[in-house]
Amino acid sequence: MEELLRAGEVTAETGASSKALRGYEALELVVPTRAANGYRMYDRHQVQVVAQIHRLNALGIPLAEMAPFVDCLNAGGPHADACPASLSGYRRAIERLDQAIGHLDRQRAALVANLAEASTRMADEWASVDAHNPDLAPLPADLTAPRDDGATDHLPGMAMPITRLPSTDGTLVDLAAVGTGRVLVYVFPMTGAPGQDMPDGWDAIPGARGCSPHNCDMRDHYAELVQAGIDAVFGLSSQPVEYQTQLAQALRLPYPLLTDTQLILHAAIGLPTFGTEDLTVYRRLALVITGGIIEHVFYPVFPPDRHAHTVLEWLGDHPLPMTSTPRRTPTSVSSDKR
Repeated sequence: MEELLRAGEVTAETGASSKALRGYEALELVVPTRAANGYRMYDRHQVQVVAQIHRLNALGIPLAEMAPFVDCLNAGGPHADACPASLSGYRRAIERLDQAIGHLDRQRAALVANLAEASTRMADEWASVDAHNPDLAPLPADLTAPRDDGATDHLPGMAMPITRLPSTDGTLVDLAAVGTGRVLVYVFPMTGAPGQDMPDGWDAIPGARGCSPHNCDMRDHYAELVQAGIDAVFGLSSQPVEYQTQLAQALRLPYPLLTDTQLILHAAIGLPTFGTEDLTVYRRLALVITGGIIEHVFYPVFPPDRHAHTVLEWLGDHPLPMTSTPRRTPTSVSSDKR
């Protein structure tokens, strides 16, 4: 006797929901039989049809265009796409996707252009505000440059650890799940605060001074970084998120700052640090993360107030290969509400 399955058994086996199954039946793509007790029953062929409809619909074939695939199965075809009419259905679905991708590409290009225009308009305002901030005075010409001590040589090619770093936009950000495109994370030791002195000898530590100018440089070139293929920018330090939030607001940063007060990235992947007085802070560097993997490390970073230009040069020399996987935009970087 032929095996017959109930609706619940069909949904469990195929992954199609009960609602979807009823929709298939309403369009007469699937025609169950009725048992004496009124239950809808499905033979093995109908289960195969349900499974194929569910799979193809997930790929983008609308139910309204599913008939050629079902007809192919009903005619005895081993697969739903074993008939010429089915291949035509594939082509139509691909054409629709191409049109949608083209529309989204044009939207993205327009948004990036608007971002660049808005950033340019704000440049004069930013310059006026920054000119009255003593923390943003030009860096001394005789500032000692840090040397490359090899502290980041192990990082390229490493997978980012799963993180939940507090962000100034009120979320917890996982740098291991930032999409398939490029994300720039620039790391700085610490910035000064009004009425708060920096640690003794701070300016004498190679690579320590210049955190506020570093942030401003990235801010001023943010639109160019996006145009060059960076999907999202984050600044990162070990300062408390409350202070980072004030800093982001004071410097009018168009992207969030992340906080790693517990030095999680130091413990997980060996992000380099240095100590002064009773503080341990991160050394200045920048990571290009692609698909959760560290693609490139900028270290040491000097001078910090011209680092964006260095990043842009590298991006120009290392374009991201075109793939069929959609890139996430900065607003869709994986994060959770705190």
